[in-house]
Amino acid sequence: MQSRSPASRTGRPRSATADAAILAATREALVELGWSKLTLGDVATRAGVAKTTLYRRWAGKNELVVDAVAELFDELRLPDRGSLAADIEGVVLQFAAILARPEARSGLMAVVAESTRDDALRERIRTSIVDRQKRLVVEGRTRAQCRGELPQETDPTGSARTIDLIFDLVAGAVVHRTLVSAEPADEEWVHGFTRVLLLGLAGAAAESAEG
Repeated sequence: MQSRSPASRTGRPRSATADAAILAATREALVELGWSKLTLGDVATRAGVAKTTLYRRWAGKNELVVDAVAELFDELRLPDRGSLAADIEGVVLQFAAILARPEARSGLMAVVAESTRDDALRERIRTSIVDRQKRLVVEGRTRAQCRGELPQETDPTGSARTIDLIFDLVAGAVVHRTLVSAEPADEEWVHGFTRVLLLGLAGAAAESAEG
């Protein structure tokens, strides 16, 4: 099943307040009703808006839930703790805490499952969640390079590949730990994971320098 084309954006300007209320209502409905029973009508009632308001903003339930989950991940901030290792631990703990929230857990797993048969939905997940959160990798790596903890990369293509790899390693490990294995990503686990990640980054940097 393919996602419908994006809804028209003509007419009155969008209201940030209404959008926030709708996304919050979507997360609330996810927790109380689950994916299968969630409807746009129920979300509209909870948000105190007309159902047509939702359809002017989102083409359907898939897109709405992706944006509701994406808003949670937009809360992530990269702390400046003085070292790359400490910075990574700080953001990974935040990420794990968000994934522990019922609305994030149920919403993310639902849209990922739906995206296996919906290419447009998979692309929306990529642009609304994955690509937006790569900003944390870019920020963290730039900060580490300024500290001298990581070497500068002069090749834009190689730099982009490194950013993708770091993001995939961090996101993949934390999602698997919390949502698949259902184990806590506590401080002990995060410390061990960060140590392994940095060993890999050091090895990749050395290999790049030799090449």
